[in-house]
Amino acid sequence: MSVLLTLCVVLLALATPGRGAGRWEPCTDLRPLDILAEAVPPDGTAVGVTVTQVQGARGLQLSAAAPHDLSFPASRIFFRCDLFPEEFSIVVTLKVPSLPPKKNEYLFTVVSEERDSLLLGLRYSPTQLHFLFLREDGARAWQTRVSFRGPALTDGRWHTLVLAVSEGSFSLTRDCGLPVDIMADMPFPDTLSVQGARFFIGSRRRTKGQFTGLVRQLVLLPGSDATLRLCPCRNPELALLSIPPTLRGLTGKPEDSEVLKYPYETDMKVTLGSRPPCTKAEDAQFWFDAGRKGLYLCVGSEWVSVLAAKERLEYVEEHQSLFTNSETLGIEVFVIPGAGLFVDTANRKTTSAIYKWADGKFSSYQDIPTHQAQSWRHFTIGKKIFLAVANFEPNEKGQEFSVIYKWSQRRRRFTPYQRVLTHGARDWEAFEVSGEHFLAVANHREGSDHNIYSVIYKWSPGARLFEANQTVATSGACDWEFFTVGPYAFLAVANAFNGTSTQLQSHLYVRLGGSFQLFQSFLAASGFSSSLHPALP
Repeated sequence: MSVLLTLCVVLLALATPGRGAGRWEPCTDLRPLDILAEAVPPDGTAVGVTVTQVQGARGLQLSAAAPHDLSFPASRIFFRCDLFPEEFSIVVTLKVPSLPPKKNEYLFTVVSEERDSLLLGLRYSPTQLHFLFLREDGARAWQTRVSFRGPALTDGRWHTLVLAVSEGSFSLTRDCGLPVDIMADMPFPDTLSVQGARFFIGSRRRTKGQFTGLVRQLVLLPGSDATLRLCPCRNPELALLSIPPTLRGLTGKPEDSEVLKYPYETDMKVTLGSRPPCTKAEDAQFWFDAGRKGLYLCVGSEWVSVLAAKERLEYVEEHQSLFTNSETLGIEVFVIPGAGLFVDTANRKTTSAIYKWADGKFSSYQDIPTHQAQSWRHFTIGKKIFLAVANFEPNEKGQEFSVIYKWSQRRRRFTPYQRVLTHGARDWEAFEVSGEHFLAVANHREGSDHNIYSVIYKWSPGARLFEANQTVATSGACDWEFFTVGPYAFLAVANAFNGTSTQLQSHLYVRLGGSFQLFQSFLAASGFSSSLHPALP
């Protein structure tokens, strides 16, 4: 009797398909199934799919493709039966964009075409990764969601995720780190039928929720946890199980025109400034030095020249021409915090101009009336911003004044602040000594007399004006220069003409006892007046 019972048990086991000790075959191969490669042709020429290289790795941009173009019937991989495996892993390598708080995007789905119902899928939001699947109990069906919080995917970098499923156990591993395990009340079904279903890559069979990032790897591994195959890994963010041929290398050779057979994009660093860092993040990326016209490749931690920059003798090229209303005798470049970069020109005729840097060039910003302006001087006192012009000729009333302008934060313009009596002014020099602010003017001549006084003015905090502090005898003065050596402050004046000769002394003064005193004289022949300004005596 016991022998007969044993024989019945063995026959029953053999009669039960897929169970017992008989010959059992899974619905799919137990090797890694490259879902991405099934949807994208080997040459990568799917409509709307672009190969893009970022951070040294190639991925597929799918957002321009129609959802049905990136799909295939489930029967292509479930060729022995129609049941999804009870235990499996899903491996995804992706680079996702930043999403609005409530937006979700699908990485892949398995959809029943007849009922248009979601059988299985993977989607993500800014803070969670959701694994969705359908459970059926007789005539009743409901969708179940297992959510992993905070996988931190939207940081603009590549990440490799492994989702391992075994009945009620769901485990998510990011970049070969510590797994996050969830024991769900609702286990994954052991009889999920995919008959008449299709895999959709990057969508749920519709445009809404379509994946807008880059995907490099999407693999289904039936029967086991893929983490054991991938980790540990030297580059866990790009841990590799299987990727489509189009992402392994450029398929085919360029034609005679050297245009690739399929769209291909790559990140190339282009800079006009200093070279960028060459680190692991930039490995295998190019950098084009637009200044020297050289192409470099980041290898290890060094930029290696690919296209050598041609050595040149001239290093300054014309960038912009500024047309002024007359000869320009001086120019001043300065920055106003919160306003920008400016250039002002000292023009011979009755109007000088201020230009502002915008959109890669200087544009006209403000016109200022001047009288044969020789030079401008920009300086600050505390938060006050000033601009002084040296006028060489008298105004319409025959008065010789140079003008100090002050920047108006409200009007965003320079407005007249103080007029200073000068005589053929050629230059202003602004400087600070021991917390006190000074402004020196180089007076060139009064009428036909070149042997006159130039004046050093001092800022009066009480009056909020510049007041005469010291006069210095000069002969056709054309320039002042201030500098310091250790604790000593020096002021040098360039004398150009004494009325009869250019063979004369220029002087260097040192500040001692509250005034500038003669320190040294220099004999220099000067043709400055006649060579640069032939109209001047």
